[in-house]
This record gives sequence, C-alpha cells and structure tokens, in this order.
Amino acid sequence: MGEAEKLQRLGRVLHVSSNRNLVVKAENTPKIRVKTVDETLRLVGTVSDVFGPVSSPYVSITPVLSETQSLVNKVLYTLSSKDELNFRGKKKA
Repeated sequence: MGEAEKLQRLGRVLHVSSNRNLVVKAENTPKIRVKTVDETLRLVGTVSDVFGPVSSPYVSITPVLSETQSLVNKVLYTLSSKDELNFRGKKKA
C-alpha cells in the first residue's frame, strides 16, 4: 500500500481564524485530535473541532506551523490511527 493510499482527504483550507486556527471545509468528517498533513506529508496540526451542519461540516485545526497563511486554498489530509503511529518521529528530508 503506497503512502497516498494511507491518507484520507480532509478538505480545503478556507481561511485562518482570528485565533490562528485553520478552518477547513470538510469532505470527510474526522475525529477530534487526529493529525493533519499537507500533500508533502508535512505535519500541519491537529483537529480541534468539527462544527456547522451535519451535511456540510467545517473543521478547526490547531496548527503546529508558524506560517499558516500559505495553507489557504490547499488540501489537507488526515492520518488513520495506525498511520499516526508510523508517522510519529518520522522526519521528511
């Protein structure tokens, strides 16, 4: 199974909120505290809230990156629990 197959597409970043969280229009509803990554598998942050209508939810992500504005309009992905264990401590070159 390739790296891309282990990821689940979360959705596109709409904007950065006033408290620096990323607001994502969710395509798939994640669990709270799930790690999120970008297309290069760089750790972006953790899901802190799911809100809005059930049929079309939004997700708030607490970022671990200092520069978040560059993520607006980018697609983010979530890692499954098994993938998170493999991802911890792994550094991308």
